[in-house]
Amino acid sequence: MMREDTGSRPWVYMAGPLFNEAERSYNVYLKHRIEEFCNVYLPQEDGLLITDLLKSGMNAEQASAAVFKNDVNAIHRCDLLIILLDGRAVDEGAAVELGYAYCLGKPCISLQTDFRRLAPFGNNPMIAGAISHAFHSAEDLVGWLKKYAPSNIDACALRGQ
Repeated sequence: MMREDTGSRPWVYMAGPLFNEAERSYNVYLKHRIEEFCNVYLPQEDGLLITDLLKSGMNAEQASAAVFKNDVNAIHRCDLLIILLDGRAVDEGAAVELGYAYCLGKPCISLQTDFRRLAPFGNNPMIAGAISHAFHSAEDLVGWLKKYAPSNIDACALRGQ
């Protein structure tokens, strides 16, 4: 759940794969880098995990609905969505989160350090079209956030700076 003590720092929703140790470790690393400038909602830490809900006795349908509702609510409250695009294909859940944030008018940016693409022309146009800024290194992403996040992330994202 997002904390309410945001001050003037923007809230970032990090969308990306979280299904193996390497993905989760990288997500945490990036979250800690971004937290220098923004509040960060990372579903694997701040959201509900379907495995935990199933272990608690919830059935699969209830657990899926709870995870979906919790993450959708977090997207509504965020100021910016960052989607992590590394891997052979875009994580399906992250793609839905990106589309949802885009339809809400949230600025959406991406990080893709992996050079693989599904198509020879780049990412799927439905993914690329929702992204205002595409970064290819964590350093570039963090540098952009450092420069723009504290004061005017919405305006910068919409202007394409």
